[in-house]
Amino acid sequence: MCEGCEKMSEKKGQRTIEKILDRFSKVKILVIGDIMMDRFIWGKVSRISPEAPVPVVAVEKETFLLGGAANVVNNIRSLGGKVSLCGVVGDDEMGQKIIKELTQMGIGIHGVFVEEGRQTTTKTRIIAHHQQLVRIDRETTDHLKVLTFRNVSEFLKVKIENFDGIILSDYGKGLLTRELIKTTIRIAKEARKFVMVDPKLNNFSFYKGATVVTPNSKEASEASGIPVADQSSLIKAGRILLRRLKCDVLVITRGEEGIAIFEPHQEPFLVPTIAKEVYDVTGAGDTVIGTMALALGAGARVIEATKLANYAAGIVVGKVGTATVKREELIKAIRERS
Repeated sequence: MCEGCEKMSEKKGQRTIEKILDRFSKVKILVIGDIMMDRFIWGKVSRISPEAPVPVVAVEKETFLLGGAANVVNNIRSLGGKVSLCGVVGDDEMGQKIIKELTQMGIGIHGVFVEEGRQTTTKTRIIAHHQQLVRIDRETTDHLKVLTFRNVSEFLKVKIENFDGIILSDYGKGLLTRELIKTTIRIAKEARKFVMVDPKLNNFSFYKGATVVTPNSKEASEASGIPVADQSSLIKAGRILLRRLKCDVLVITRGEEGIAIFEPHQEPFLVPTIAKEVYDVTGAGDTVIGTMALALGAGARVIEATKLANYAAGIVVGKVGTATVKREELIKAIRERS
């Protein structure tokens, strides 16, 4: 292709992507999954403890960000989409804090149920000089109580018609059981809604029939039984999972190496990363699936949706901590690369 023709093609592609972004505000996504709170304790280290060979962190501030499925919601909202959340929190301080935060953000919480005696999943990260020193987890991973499960199931049956697509954000914290995953996929198919899955290794067999499944390289490697070490092994692993899951699209996120797309009867498509610098991959998968869902809901083709998600991921990994991407940041990144 001549240089002038190539530039024209790039400009046309940019305009197409920006038109898709313009339609984000009309897309409605329901996120079903494990709701978490990400707590960050920020400080400085100037000495080693005399009690043990560990750094002493002088705390300067403490921040809270929505995590897990709630971070997917936050990403969709940040990009201008309409979104509601379905999941469970405990009857504790963090659960109340999450509900309050969601309400202040204008997120639909009719599908967020409080379960007595359950501990809200909270990940506490201690960070000094932009380096994470340790993470402390508090959580309950038991399956839902019968009443809670019934409430979630009824919410899905009644409300699924109101959305363009569904995201299952699975962190293995007890919400997304085999029964709930299968029920959601079945109801969504009957309603002609797409279902995207951010998977958990132990539940891989449950996602059969979903529209899009988005494992990372490590998950794809373990689920397929193929150690992903290069492009050849990546393609082999991807084809095995695509066949096994019977999904329409398999998207393997590869961190600094970009994203790989697998579809039936087509050659794999590799999208290189656009990240300038990688500081923190926390929540990058949430950004990818949230952006892709909005793009598909806006009528984008799979490759267009994946490219948009790749731009968004390239932005978010350049930030420290659980982060989101704003629509303006995404437009700027696309224009800078064109």
